[in-house]
Amino acid sequence: MRIGVIGTGRIGTLHARTLSGHRDVGSLILTDADPVRAQELANRIGETAAPGVDEIFKWGVDAVVITTATSAHAELIGRAARSGLPVFCEKPIALDLPGTLHAIAEVETAGTILQMGFQRRFDAGYAGAREAVRAGRLGRLHTIRAITSDPEPPPAAYLSQSGGLFRDTLIHDFDVLRWVTGRDVVDVYAAGSDAGPAVFREAGDVDTAAALLVMEGGTLATATATRLNGAGYDVRMELAGERDQIVVGLDDRTPIASTEPTGPPAASKPWTGFLERFGPAYEAELHAFVEVVRGERANPCDGREALQALRIAEACDLSRREHRSVRLSEIPGRIEPVMG
Repeated sequence: MRIGVIGTGRIGTLHARTLSGHRDVGSLILTDADPVRAQELANRIGETAAPGVDEIFKWGVDAVVITTATSAHAELIGRAARSGLPVFCEKPIALDLPGTLHAIAEVETAGTILQMGFQRRFDAGYAGAREAVRAGRLGRLHTIRAITSDPEPPPAAYLSQSGGLFRDTLIHDFDVLRWVTGRDVVDVYAAGSDAGPAVFREAGDVDTAAALLVMEGGTLATATATRLNGAGYDVRMELAGERDQIVVGLDDRTPIASTEPTGPPAASKPWTGFLERFGPAYEAELHAFVEVVRGERANPCDGREALQALRIAEACDLSRREHRSVRLSEIPGRIEPVMG
């Protein structure tokens, strides 16, 4: 199997290394907006670099992995679909709903594969939570608390293209909420703060946000995120039911300190970022993609799943801007077939 990797930044480099070492992947073709960066990575891992995206499709590949800037995702997904190629794409599909809906429609019209990169679905902790909820261990699930806290802001240039905190960061929490519980969100109320560094205000974004999500069956979930968590990278999910309560992401590297006299000590080596915290999950999702391409398993996260997470993010952003509760039914989600 020959795979084209488009984008060789941090996550692209990680995915390229994973695929290069996969027993069922014969070779890679790497390309990037910065050809020198792509060539340097190709030299390090013993693969081939291409001068541009066109060569990925001209030279012939069996599948494509997209890790470019978000603004290029939808166009590349469509191009791969029209070429009959399976695609793995980092979230999101696009920064807006029209672009997302059109890209999914192109994939479905072509009958190809689109697997989205929501790596938390492959994390052992979240998988354990899903199993516990689905098995009824918690009883009636009444409360969920989801947390995503980055230790420091991303570069200003990234912020302006990220789509904002709800679409870029909390979208992971929105996706995994649905995946763990098997339930949809029906109503949201969200707020955000830009009281931190001026770079967020300049980008029209917020540095901290919170959302109250009402889910099917009456479960109440809160999802909070910040770009300014000085203690370290903190991703957790607490799930409470009438029978039991569990938590994802609580270990000896969780960057939180107890004020209780007999509480656990602060982590001596807290998580520093998402690549470290979710390293095994990132590797597992790429192994899953190879299996999907080979026809050995079903797609674990298709475009329609990604669409639902984006719709929740869109509802939260609308709620923040208009200071009101937003029902998910207000957010478009109909996929129209692409006519030839």
